Amino acid sequence: MDFSGSNVWGIVTLAAVLLLALLLANVFKRKIPFIRKSLIPTSVLAGIIILIVSSIYTIATKGDYLFELGFFGSPSKNVGEIVDATENLNKNDIATTGLELLEMITYHSLALGFIATAFKPAQGKLSKKRSGEVFNSGITTVSTYLLQAILGIAITMVACLFIPGLTNYAGIILCFGFGQGTGQALNFGNTYQNINNSNPDAPNYLPGAEALANGSDFGLSIASLGFISAAIGGVIYLNIARRRREKKQKDVDLGETMTIESVQSSDELPMESSGVDKLTLQIALVIGSYFIAYGILYLLGELIPGIKSTIYGFNFLVGVLVATVVCAILRFFRKKNIIKHEFINPFLMKRIAGFCFDIMIIAGMAAIRPDTLGKYWHVLLVIAVIGAVATFFYLKLISKKLFPEYADEQFLATFGMLTGTASTGIILLREWDPKFKTPAADNLVYQNFPAIVFGLPIMLLAAAKVIAVHPYIVFGIIILLFIVLNIILFRSFIFRKRKKANKK
Repeated sequence: MDFSGSNVWGIVTLAAVLLLALLLANVFKRKIPFIRKSLIPTSVLAGIIILIVSSIYTIATKGDYLFELGFFGSPSKNVGEIVDATENLNKNDIATTGLELLEMITYHSLALGFIATAFKPAQGKLSKKRSGEVFNSGITTVSTYLLQAILGIAITMVACLFIPGLTNYAGIILCFGFGQGTGQALNFGNTYQNINNSNPDAPNYLPGAEALANGSDFGLSIASLGFISAAIGGVIYLNIARRRREKKQKDVDLGETMTIESVQSSDELPMESSGVDKLTLQIALVIGSYFIAYGILYLLGELIPGIKSTIYGFNFLVGVLVATVVCAILRFFRKKNIIKHEFINPFLMKRIAGFCFDIMIIAGMAAIRPDTLGKYWHVLLVIAVIGAVATFFYLKLISKKLFPEYADEQFLATFGMLTGTASTGIILLREWDPKFKTPAADNLVYQNFPAIVFGLPIMLLAAAKVIAVHPYIVFGIIILLFIVLNIILFRSFIFRKRKKANKK
């Protein structure tokens, strides 16, 4: 191997850019008064810095993308020539572009961060109240998907009458780009783009269905605008909440006061045990759990190849499930005295999760391509603005009504997740609740279980074979599902009023 090549150093230079941007953002946050007062998360600010630099580079070079430079690991022409002359090699096996590395970092950091978060002391069985809150969080997620889908489809149904190449169902991608991030938005956009209505022998043949021109760019653009919406909307709310609780905020120390007990309990392994650093053991637990999760994802993907990409989109959820099982096994061995000390250190696991989430948000924003808006830019902006505003006020209402004890924290977590990604929600939440004293972070993790059950219908309705052929029927079903889920969500208010009326 040639250790002087960009393919060897690409990941290092990319990591250096991300982390140096974080350091620069931290300096800005501490030294510039209006930035410090804005409560914008440092990692989001770092992502914005990279996005500005990337945009300037794209404009200056008339379309080139900063992270596709060979400096960040993109394959060179010489590498391509060597690969073309080699039968058993593929260009993708030789090198990876900087953009692909950013997407991989974003994808894996989300799962690793949640796995580290799942490694924490058991809180006992969920109370009836907490179970209800987790259930409501899951229903909130799916009902917000449906709201975004309704608004997106309604906008494109009107816009397609005036814009050639735009289909009336394209707006459904809003719920994937905002609610589930880049991967699912790209997946569905690409599926709609590749619809074939002229060749009966083609595997993607759908008679009467209309393909979405530039569907991949359409999906990526919505996901990119979702990230921006999460950052802008989240920061606006942080400042509103800060002013509302200004007196209390002055008395709150956002830093953690460290004690020996908070770093390590008396029954844990020492920081260095048998020559192994304790941090190494924590990382091994996280990576080991993720490896098991990958094995599960691989088996499911082979068993159900038709939804393989969707399955891999839930890598973080499978990782959390594995981590939960590993925790239970370690607790069982500890209870049986098979192992003498606690292996899991909550303090170090928090640090690992924090690092993963910081890197996740910077890489996610750095991966935004400023030139992906394309010819649909005006429609995309309308969809993004209306989607962000509606999501903002809908989640604000839900948080106030259903989570009154920690409404601000629940709103920040869910708004960040349902416009950006789950890690965006964690980043915004951590800015307001740095020690995760409220259950909002746990809600974000465990809401996935009810969300999967109730969210399955919209995944099926969004399939090209369904929505591209029957867009108006699907639109009507989505509206009906939205009404039903809101009845379930606000059941305590609806049926309580009915009971009071019956008593009278």
